[in-house]
Amino acid sequence: MFYKRLIVLLSLVGIISYGVIYFTVDINTLRNLLDFKPWSIAAALFSVAMGIFLDGLRLTELIKISGEKITPLQVSRVVFGNYFLALLTPGFSGGAVAQLMFLRHAAIPMGKAAIIVVVRTIISIAFLFICMPFILLSDDGVLPWVSNEFLLAFSIFAILLIAVLVWAMISGYFDKVAIFIAKRISHRKGRKLIIFYRDNKRAILLLTTSPLGMLKVFIISGLSLIALYAVVPFLLLGLGVDVNWILVMGRMIFLNLFLYFSPTPGGSGIAEGGFILLFNTIAPGGTVGVVAVGWRLLAEYLPFLVGFYYSVKIFGREFLGKSILKKNEKNS
Repeated sequence: MFYKRLIVLLSLVGIISYGVIYFTVDINTLRNLLDFKPWSIAAALFSVAMGIFLDGLRLTELIKISGEKITPLQVSRVVFGNYFLALLTPGFSGGAVAQLMFLRHAAIPMGKAAIIVVVRTIISIAFLFICMPFILLSDDGVLPWVSNEFLLAFSIFAILLIAVLVWAMISGYFDKVAIFIAKRISHRKGRKLIIFYRDNKRAILLLTTSPLGMLKVFIISGLSLIALYAVVPFLLLGLGVDVNWILVMGRMIFLNLFLYFSPTPGGSGIAEGGFILLFNTIAPGGTVGVVAVGWRLLAEYLPFLVGFYYSVKIFGREFLGKSILKKNEKNS
């Protein structure tokens, strides 16, 4: 089963990459693939390395706030393991499972590990949402068929809704609502809802226990995401494209926020298609598909391979099953 899923994923990635290049580039495709300046590839790789390093630093700070300890090697396993399972599952949901597995392997209690994973996700999404109003105020062409006024109103509404939900959880007002809903659905779904709500509430409460520490984590998180997204302008520069950094980074933030809700494994297809949609007016047609594939290769698939190595080395082929998680729950 493991090898079948891996082969299907790699085949899907290969087909999508080929299709993106075939349908979006001109006759000079092969030349464009070879025309990346060496310094731009080096800069892109350095940018990915910095993004991953900052992601690891963010995790280290969160674990310190939770009162636990972790080694740099264990941190790297968590970060890269996240990339691996995230690309195997819709909406990157498997990344959370991988983080739990590696955190438990690092002797972090299951309860705290779950909270840390949720906090990491909340902070990343919060950073992207907070950036959205500024992006929409400076970029008139994010989605040609949807007005920026509508997108701006929607993003502000989403931010306010999240703020209200956070306040309701902290104050306890939302507890009764969660219980009310859980009682009116099936026992199995209700139990899952309560566990999901409990983990998110604990994560939000952790955010309030150390405001300065969480501010530091938020800043590190933002810098990590910016470093990872900077791969794209470096690749564009390597093909001789005149880059508007604010415009490019803004559209990368918009795209990656959307990918959190992607129904395909690791956003495959949607990431490349969304990239072409957002950047076809910024870069020449013959370069957009090449840069899309280059971005995914450097920022996603290379870390994916490292995560694959760590996962097999630590857990063996069974890590895609539930046996390890069940074992961890018994030990916690």
